Amino acid sequence: MPMRNKLRASAAVMAAFMLAGAAMAGPPFRTDDPEPVDYQHWEVYAFSLGTETHGDTSGILPGIEVNYGVVPDVQLHVVMPLAYNSPGGSGLHFGYGDTELGVKYRFVREDENGWRPMIGIFPLVELSTGSARRGLGAGVTREFLPLWIQKSFGGWTTYGGGGYEINPGAGNRNYWFTGWYLQRQVTKQLALGGEIFHQTADSVGARDSTGFNLGGVFDFTEHRHILFSAGRGLQNARDTNRFSYYLGYQLTF
Repeated sequence: MPMRNKLRASAAVMAAFMLAGAAMAGPPFRTDDPEPVDYQHWEVYAFSLGTETHGDTSGILPGIEVNYGVVPDVQLHVVMPLAYNSPGGSGLHFGYGDTELGVKYRFVREDENGWRPMIGIFPLVELSTGSARRGLGAGVTREFLPLWIQKSFGGWTTYGGGGYEINPGAGNRNYWFTGWYLQRQVTKQLALGGEIFHQTADSVGARDSTGFNLGGVFDFTEHRHILFSAGRGLQNARDTNRFSYYLGYQLTF
């Protein structure tokens, strides 16, 4: 295979892993929290996200995320994305991406008057429904097994943790992801915050990555919200994350 085609293929594979990995998050960030949707309530998001690397831009436009509180302390979760991938010099690919399914379970509730944090797990499965050849999916079904912790102090909320990604396939590696987030409720309607995260290499020859995002949530009403974030890599950014963004509209009911 000519070197140029090898570079394009490598960029497509990298984009697929970043695209699938980006969905495993607590909107609008990659770091998640242990707090499930309230019993018999819904969260519905319409969103777009993307990441630029050297020679490739990929993301989701649009995506739909749905969360439902099926029983107290348990949330069901699904993400259905339309993915895009634009490797340098080979045009734009667009189509259905990898479907994400999950269950969030909070097994420790926060002591609002003490120091006990909220703790939960949120196992996720990424179904291989997108085209790996076109850079719209990972080409394998993967599982992510995280533990998340959260604590609030007045107008401040902080949460984080991480987990282990089971990432089968030729040339792939299982890897770890960890992140931490800090948020301030600035006004009654606006919360702002930032995260820092780290991921170990997910394939043979790949590199670890570290990055950050800044963003927040604006509440138009009790049930309508805008979520936004932007950031970039701090470690090996050229190959993993020169710029990334998230923009979403959320309905809660």
